[in-house]
Formats: sequence, C-alpha cells, structure tokens
Amino acid sequence: MFLAGIGSLGLATCNRQALTQSPSCTTAKEKVRIAIISDLNSQYGSTSYEPEVDRAIALIQDWKPDLVLCGGDMVAAQKRSLSEVQIKAMWEAFDRHVAAPLRKANLPFGFTIGNHDGSGALSGDKFIFESDRALASAYWKDPTHQTGLQFVDRAGYPFYYTFMQNKIFYLVWDASTSNIPPQQIAWVEKSLASPVAREATMRITIGHLPLYGIAVGRDRPGEFLANAEMLQTLLEKYEVHTYISGHQHAYFPGKKDKLELLYAGALGSGARQLLNSNLAPYKTLTLIDVNLDSQTTVYTTYNMKTLAVIDIKTLPTTIATPNGTVSRRDIN
Repeated sequence: MFLAGIGSLGLATCNRQALTQSPSCTTAKEKVRIAIISDLNSQYGSTSYEPEVDRAIALIQDWKPDLVLCGGDMVAAQKRSLSEVQIKAMWEAFDRHVAAPLRKANLPFGFTIGNHDGSGALSGDKFIFESDRALASAYWKDPTHQTGLQFVDRAGYPFYYTFMQNKIFYLVWDASTSNIPPQQIAWVEKSLASPVAREATMRITIGHLPLYGIAVGRDRPGEFLANAEMLQTLLEKYEVHTYISGHQHAYFPGKKDKLELLYAGALGSGARQLLNSNLAPYKTLTLIDVNLDSQTTVYTTYNMKTLAVIDIKTLPTTIATPNGTVSRRDIN
C-alpha cells in the first residue's frame, strides 16, 4: 500500500514537495544529493528489519540520490553467544533488505562499521569480537557485494577507507569504539593531507560514534569518541566540512566551531531523546543537498513514521554534552 502511494504521488520527479517538502532539484553540476541512514538493526541476532527501514530504502530507490551513506549498525551482533551461522544470517538479511535493492538501483553505498557490525573493542592486543569483524569483512569483500564507490585507499576496508564521489572526498574511520588507535589517526592525517583530498571541492568524514554525546543514555564515556577535541582539531586542520555519525539514535544537525556535525537518527529500533529537549524520540531519514559552488549543505530530514519534515527550530539551539557544547547548525 505504501509503495502504491509513492507511485501515485510521483516521488521520482525532481520536485517532490507535495509529500516531502524537499528542496527542488537543480542540475547535477550545481548539486550533489546524499541520502543518510543509520542504526538499522533490531534486537540481538535479529534477521528482520522494522518497517521504517524498508520504507526508507523504497524512497531512496525512487529518489535516486548520488550517494547513500550509512552511519553503522547494519546488523545486530556484538553478543558472544551469537554463532557464526546466526551472524551470517543477519548479513544475508541486511543484503536482502538494504544492500541488494540499492545495488539493483545502481546507487553507490558508503558505510561505516558500527559496534554491532564489528566492534573494535580490544582485550589486550586481541579483538573481543573477532568473529563479528571477520564476518563483516567477509561480507563486504565478497565480489558480489559491490558498493559502486570510487575508492582512493581501501587497504583498511571495510573498517577504514577513503573514496571520492562527485568531487567530494570521503574519509571513513573505525569509530566502532570510543578509541581510535594512534596508527589509524596517523592514517587519517596522511589521507586528509594527500593531494587528492586537498584538491577535492569538499571533505566529509564518517564514523559510527560521534565526537560529542547528545542523546539521553548515550551521554556517558564509551558512547562518544575519546579525545574529541583533538580529533575535531585534526579534522578542522584539513578543512573537513562535516562529520557524520550514528550510534546516538537521535537526529541533530549540529556544529562546533568550524566543524558541522550531523547526528543521523536511527531507522531501526531504539530511537532516543535528545538532551535538553522534551520532544518524543522518532526515526529519521536525511537528505543532504550539497552546493559545490558555495560549499554549503541543506538538510531535509523526515520523521519516518509520519513522513513529516523535521522543523529544525523545534530542536534545541544548543546541547551541553559531557565533553563540550554543540550548537544547532543554524545558530551563529
């Protein structure tokens, strides 16, 4: 019934304001359109996805953005009792519900590994969830699971890598835990200092955990990146425009100093309330329209239960987090 509704309202057309109030399209030379999804999973071991996930993928297939980005937690692992058979079944379900439909639509798909996909947590010098990471790596390195990305450096793929798409340089780091290893930070600096990154029109970084915790229950150490100020300074040094993250299960279009911070809301289970807000939690899908000439972005974010566009002015103007204050992106 929902899919019939999509067709009848003509969402494939360039101007789809009748349903979405989304910005009207301009020519490909002027804009790049990116669809942002995150935190798709349900309970541990689940091979099913909530209706909002399937609804979002159907909309994205119809809209045909230039790129789809996922902020992590595509499956529901990170539990020692889950067997290899169960974890493989979850990745097969993810492929059916998310990756295969996007491949069929020829939509490039970038992602970051979440803690439930392949946590980088260590015990000594060994990964606690080594099996999760091995199976996540096997899924993404399967030649039948092509992403359509134009890789620059994929030596650390799928955990950290870079790619260039539509004149935008994307750096994905392994933020599946709160600690990014020193050797990876060195790789981040080397990548952002490279000629291909510096010559790009814009630079965007993606990781699962955010720099600053902005949601109820996700505002304690371990739920956001350690050394956030150092990492932010590093990104600002190389003029990264936006850091896109998941994990908080709450949508917030923020900024801190010179860095924009897009907190992608959850599509799966467990949407959370923002700090400093009385709004009830909701699931979201975000479209980013990038104007390459002005190097600016416009967000259009939907409540995926009602398909109403989120009014940015209903969100807190600032959020005081445990490790810094994040402003709403429209506040000077």
